[in-house]
Amino acid sequence: MEIEKLNEKYLRKLNVYRKKLYKEPTLRQLFFELTLRCNEKCWHCGSRCNDVCSEELDIETWKAIVDQVKEDFEGKLPQINITGGEPLLYPGFEEFMEYVHSSGFRWGMTSNALNITPEIAEMLERTGMATISVSIDGVESTHDRLRGVRGAYKRTMKGIQNLIDRQCFEHIMVTTVVNHETLAELDELYEIMCGLDIDSWRIIGVEPIGRALDRPELAMTDEDQSRLFEFIESKRREDMPVTYGCSHFLGLKRELSVRNFYFLCQAGVKTASIMSNGDVGACLDIERNHITVQGNIKERRFSEIWKNEFKAFRYDRSEADEKCRACGNREYCGGGACHTWDFEAKKQRVCIADI
Repeated sequence: MEIEKLNEKYLRKLNVYRKKLYKEPTLRQLFFELTLRCNEKCWHCGSRCNDVCSEELDIETWKAIVDQVKEDFEGKLPQINITGGEPLLYPGFEEFMEYVHSSGFRWGMTSNALNITPEIAEMLERTGMATISVSIDGVESTHDRLRGVRGAYKRTMKGIQNLIDRQCFEHIMVTTVVNHETLAELDELYEIMCGLDIDSWRIIGVEPIGRALDRPELAMTDEDQSRLFEFIESKRREDMPVTYGCSHFLGLKRELSVRNFYFLCQAGVKTASIMSNGDVGACLDIERNHITVQGNIKERRFSEIWKNEFKAFRYDRSEADEKCRACGNREYCGGGACHTWDFEAKKQRVCIADI
């Protein structure tokens, strides 16, 4: 009960801060989706990579965007996060990251690590990469099956070790997306992660977005979510740096028990993204439609879009959803995560606060 009271106290303060962000957004994380090309075909891919085609911005356009952001956000530069698809497949990747680094930005990357050889790891060090998240979604046979590439697990594990061997990166994270079937592999995966000199292991449940919508039988049940949280709580008590992702408000009992921070969906208030075709949005996990895409970098300056748009994200969503309005947690979650929000119907698809 003491924990709940303490959480309630801080979450109320966070609610005041959230409302302030609606009026005075502060850009802290800027994602660059360099490409939708990928050398895997993950069953849960939110962007449906390899199933969709998209024109790509050329390297000079990306450099111009970097110049604009440096000029317009001088003194408070956001961290740039490189993603895809698999970003290492973008032509001119090394040249562009050297430019980002020399322009004074801190940058990180999300990768499947298939192509991270010792030489690529050295290049990432030289171009100033600070953080990286690499995906491992199950034991060897499961990972290969879910990612659609035979031998992917071994190549990814070698890629992770090549990064570790450099002994220079600020934070190496392994991210695991679990589903209804693979939840049973967590104990075995835990032993594998304990054998890696990584900085953290982030576990998230599969979300109803992208390709995962085509496989409803693998969705997480309430019982699955509860088992996942119990697993994380137990391993954190053993001092394993395991954490749940940023997704979702977890209720007064579980906030801070499975991660080190309180829930605050940062989409559109602290986080923005530029997609491979130049479209500007919030979190890249959010569905892309006429409501969520805020403009295009080829037509308007990013800072103008950030300042004047994003109205679909900068309001208390709990006021729009009838179920949320009647919920006692609405003050703490503000309508929940944007990536599972139905922007057309204005309803939250996923709520796990009472699990």
